[in-house]
Amino acid sequence: MNIFSMLFRYWPAIAAAAIAAMVPSAPLKLRAVGKDEADDAAASAPTTKLRVGLAIIAGLTALAVQALVTGADAPVPDGAAHDEWRHLLNVLIGLPLVGAVAVLFMPRQMLSLLRGFTLAVLGVGFIASLWLLATPMTAGWHFQYIRHWIPALGVRYHVAVDGISLWLVVLTTFITPIAAYASFSSIKTRIKELCFAFLLLQGAMIGAFLALDLFLFYAFWELMLVPMYLMIGIWGGADKIKAAVKFFLYTMAGSVLMLGAMIYLVWANQKLTGHLSWDYLALSRVALARPMQMVCFWAFSIAFFIKVPMWPVHTWLPDAHVQAPTGGSVILAAVMLKLGTYAYMRFSMGLFPGPASSLSANLAGVAILGGILYGALVAWKQRDIKRLVAYSSVAHLGYVMLGLFGATPSGMQGAVLQMVNHGISTGALFMLVGVIYDRRHTREVGDFGGIAKVMPVYATIFVIVTFSSIGVPGTNGFVGEFMIISGTFVSERLANFSGIHTVGAAAGVILAAVYMLGVVEKVFFGPLSNPKNKHLPDLTVRESLALAPLVLMIFVIGFAPNLFLDRMKASVDAFHTQFRTVSGQTVQFSLENAAQLLPEETFSPAFLKGAPVYTSDSTGDDSGAKADAGGAK
Repeated sequence: MNIFSMLFRYWPAIAAAAIAAMVPSAPLKLRAVGKDEADDAAASAPTTKLRVGLAIIAGLTALAVQALVTGADAPVPDGAAHDEWRHLLNVLIGLPLVGAVAVLFMPRQMLSLLRGFTLAVLGVGFIASLWLLATPMTAGWHFQYIRHWIPALGVRYHVAVDGISLWLVVLTTFITPIAAYASFSSIKTRIKELCFAFLLLQGAMIGAFLALDLFLFYAFWELMLVPMYLMIGIWGGADKIKAAVKFFLYTMAGSVLMLGAMIYLVWANQKLTGHLSWDYLALSRVALARPMQMVCFWAFSIAFFIKVPMWPVHTWLPDAHVQAPTGGSVILAAVMLKLGTYAYMRFSMGLFPGPASSLSANLAGVAILGGILYGALVAWKQRDIKRLVAYSSVAHLGYVMLGLFGATPSGMQGAVLQMVNHGISTGALFMLVGVIYDRRHTREVGDFGGIAKVMPVYATIFVIVTFSSIGVPGTNGFVGEFMIISGTFVSERLANFSGIHTVGAAAGVILAAVYMLGVVEKVFFGPLSNPKNKHLPDLTVRESLALAPLVLMIFVIGFAPNLFLDRMKASVDAFHTQFRTVSGQTVQFSLENAAQLLPEETFSPAFLKGAPVYTSDSTGDDSGAKADAGGAK
């Protein structure tokens, strides 16, 4: 390929990098606040580091979009085997976990080494996760890897990805290095422990998104608590211990309920098959008697509702967010909360479709009244900006749960996309709140006013992210919310209440604009009356580089949502079809007073690929693992 061919092929990336490098060098003149022009120019002019960083970010974003467009247009031959490296998911999970252990052996005095090593490991993880996008996400499991772990208990190390979990894994590898990079500017103590927490947390979160064995999922689910507990308890605010303990107890209480239901489900499967198995694919065939279906459904779902969080088990979230350091709040909002929404879809709807279907209308009402409307109204009355953003998460995740409760293809696609959208917009909002807190050590709305005059770049980015949060067309938030609301209106499971639910969800959009635009008006506009705000510096290079990828993704998803929707469509459609079929079968089978196995014909072959294969002399032989571990023969 000659130079002209390369220029023609990669001209979008080259153009994006060139435009980003041409950051305006003439700063705004701020004589009104008493600063002299020369000093202002010295303080505000973009540095070479900022120009280079923005150029790299813009160029890589353009390359990623170009690759997504090219990949989406590529034909997928029927029955073709795709080049799927069987250890890719092991790398995504294991790399940060091994990195966390390696950090423990590094001298704590070598701060540059600790920070650089952590960012390098997280960066390699993000690059490796992009490999997932090279494979067309057809229905079924990809990059599947299976090995026996504890054969005596029927536990397998079983991980796989599909179009539902794909973007959540990429979101995790995308957000975590940004949060770590931003944290290194504000946290100056116990850096070794901070690096360990970030690495351990990323490995556990990715493992939870990829696990298809319930024992393995539970292990990663619980492992996530440790680094987040440390983040809140060590680097948090004045009430950090109370917030950390509250976070741990709430999540642990739900986890114990889930574990009890898991054990019962495994026991029921063992009674039916004669073999122990914790595998999700095997347990999906178990149709419990109706009373136990309800008990197990609620045991799983309460654990996930706490993590989301949904009303009335949401009260740990505002305290955790307010007390957590900026990086912890970003990870908590952007990724950890999505484990609740994802797990409800994968496990509550996947294992207990009958109760999930029959309770849809009631749960949707809770999502609207206790999530969307209540969260918005409480956020409206907050005077602490960070607490306001925390309650906005309760409202926004109410939309995600509404899309899942409605159980329509468009609603579920919108819900998955909105998980990603919320991670980007709310993660950016928490970073922006951290910026202003680092300068003024206050988050009270009344302590600000008119700061757009001294922090114009900061104000511009805050307004852009606000538009994303309230779902302005052209931003990422609009697409997800529109699909969820339209899916709600046509949902069969919401029956006669679908119209009421749709009106309630639309009202939540209006309330979101009220409380978000209200805080923008009070903080950034009006007179600059507080003398403490008159000399606030604008965004630093580190802060600009941390926020730039998030702002770019707001517009990428807003203007090209099909790049993301196309890769989840086959998996969501297959999940929806199976949910409808199995929920009907489950109702029929659960009329009996004992658990039964649903026939294999109820499930698609692509779904069951990788399920345990039992022999007369073992708890599950390796035939399934050998055939399916790599995702392709």
